[in-house]
Amino acid sequence: MFHTLPKKHLVAAALLSALVGVGLFLSSSENVEAQRISIPLSLKTPQTSNSPAEEAIRVATQSLAGPTAAANIPPSQQPAETATLQWHEYQVRSGDSLSTLFHRAGFDDSLMFTVLNGKGDGKALADLYVGEKIAFGIDDQQHLAGIRLTKSRLSRIEVTREGDHYETRKIVRQPEVHVAFADGVIQDSLFVAGQKAGLSDRLTMELAGIFGWDIDFVNDIRQGDRFDVVYEQLYLDGEKIGNGRILAASFTNQGDEYQAVLYTDASGESEYYTPDGKSMRKAFLRTPVAFTRISSPFNMHRLHPILHHLRKHEGTDFAAPSGTPIKAAGDGKIIYVGRKGGYGNMVIIAHGQGITTRYGHMRSFARRTQVGSHVTQGQVIGYVGQTGLATGPHLHYEFRVHGVPRNPVTVHLPDANPISRQERASFDAQTTKLLSQLNTFEATTRIALTQPDKEAL
Repeated sequence: MFHTLPKKHLVAAALLSALVGVGLFLSSSENVEAQRISIPLSLKTPQTSNSPAEEAIRVATQSLAGPTAAANIPPSQQPAETATLQWHEYQVRSGDSLSTLFHRAGFDDSLMFTVLNGKGDGKALADLYVGEKIAFGIDDQQHLAGIRLTKSRLSRIEVTREGDHYETRKIVRQPEVHVAFADGVIQDSLFVAGQKAGLSDRLTMELAGIFGWDIDFVNDIRQGDRFDVVYEQLYLDGEKIGNGRILAASFTNQGDEYQAVLYTDASGESEYYTPDGKSMRKAFLRTPVAFTRISSPFNMHRLHPILHHLRKHEGTDFAAPSGTPIKAAGDGKIIYVGRKGGYGNMVIIAHGQGITTRYGHMRSFARRTQVGSHVTQGQVIGYVGQTGLATGPHLHYEFRVHGVPRNPVTVHLPDANPISRQERASFDAQTTKLLSQLNTFEATTRIALTQPDKEAL
């Protein structure tokens, strides 16, 4: 039967037989050991010369296997090893790109483009931020078998080699949400009271934002004002990793109590409402810029600081560093953008129902600030400057009703839309438990405050 085999196969078989015979002859029959010879298949790794025995085995196996042998498959197309990978981690530094990180790990741009053009959203891998960590998984053959880009403790991007291609997946972990409570009485400032209550600065800012349309946190806060908060604490693997949203809150300011509860509607939009379904948000921002102080109030008989004569000051000046973003006070349509006498660079927005707002002394306008364009509340329309008749950087802000200027600080602001009839049942079902928790916690803390300190007695 041997005469039917090709000649080169007979040679290979003969060589194998000879090697086996030599091995048996040199080995003790009582102490035979088997060894696994691993031959690296990476094209990047220089190959050392094989011994005659190894070369004979290599030639024989290649001849018998034909062109589909593993040694003939490019490394990028070989399946990942099931063995544990070696991970090499790098921190993204300023100036880094995905290309520089690939090169740092020992791979070239060709492989990087193979990963980016693989299955899934490979291009998400290139969205890098300083401080993030990226790890490259290397298999036994020194091939790239996986990548992990850690965006946060809850989010990472994973790349795995699947046969002849790479596949990118975004992994998002959902933290466990615990409901927590906090309360505080203001003695020094809201931030100090928040810190004593265990609230982060972010949550304290969120608390001020919720009630900011009803309470002036710059001028109206008094010693003895208090707050109660129901909020989310986020846990991952039994460890607290941060705080989530405020779910319900109450704030007592100068004897007047305000309550708010978070509601998410059918479209997924979340907003704070009063217990009876009115929006906590007003249709207009009271202050459309983050200011340091009011440098000049609304005054119809003001002595102008530059012209030195009595002149109406039909708005409020909010002093702020040059370049501070200026926001649209409400939804509307831009009807003027440009230079306007002593106002300097100015924007005028029409909001309907005869209401217009004016923003003066801007350093520059935002990119999309154009006549005829529509803006939404909070959208940046420009930046603080001191163009026109101005002694320093500030925003001159006016609020007009049918052309008549009103004091922006004290004018009654219309409410945003309340809960619709279609959402009412869902609102009641979603908020009843939260409000009950808030009221119970609030009552408990009030009782605790009125109880005498037995240890002090």
